[in-house]
Amino acid sequence: MTPVKVFGPAQSTNVARVLLCLEEVGAEYEVVNVDFTVMEHKSPEHLKRNPFGQIPAFQDGDLYLFESRAIGKYILRKYKTREADLLREGNLREAAMVDVWTEVETHQYNSAISPIVYECIINPAMRGIPTNQKVVDESAEKLKKVLEVYEARLSQSTYLAGDFVSFADLNHFPYTFYFMGTPYASLFDSYPHVKAWWERLMARPSVKKLAAVMAPQGAVIFKLQ
Repeated sequence: MTPVKVFGPAQSTNVARVLLCLEEVGAEYEVVNVDFTVMEHKSPEHLKRNPFGQIPAFQDGDLYLFESRAIGKYILRKYKTREADLLREGNLREAAMVDVWTEVETHQYNSAISPIVYECIINPAMRGIPTNQKVVDESAEKLKKVLEVYEARLSQSTYLAGDFVSFADLNHFPYTFYFMGTPYASLFDSYPHVKAWWERLMARPSVKKLAAVMAPQGAVIFKLQ
């Protein structure tokens, strides 16, 4: 079987999300670099893969997909097994909870945590732009409120959708991994159930493998969905 292809660097948060899903299901894949220095992501060839000129793009035979969460769901459906059932679509209630917390990550968690990563890592390290402390402070307060909800939820279940790891949990890995490299990582200490949940995620073999790839170039993140 020909390996699927993922276009974009593993250090990208959105590419990492796709690769994490592939690792979880044990699928063969090839990572194809996209050279931003020569605007390869805007080339006609790449625009055929992703019409918005962003990353990741994904190829499985003659099928091309873009948008990291949609790609992740495709992977988890295609390679689903009894051991790797991360969408729980065979159980209406469980699948609904996976959907709910996937949406929460997208609209609540990510919007609070990503500005902190950008202001503390991306802007100063990659763009030479000083950290905007006002943005950081406002985002940290927003994140605290989100984590209060997470703390309550995770005091009732091992993972977000229930007592099983799911796509909803995996989606949190890329930005949280980089967030833990900022001066605000200790914020998680105030939420013991959240911290324990994060430690469980970090102990997964798939997460360890991706973390090792992302860590050497931790400042290289592209917000190019």
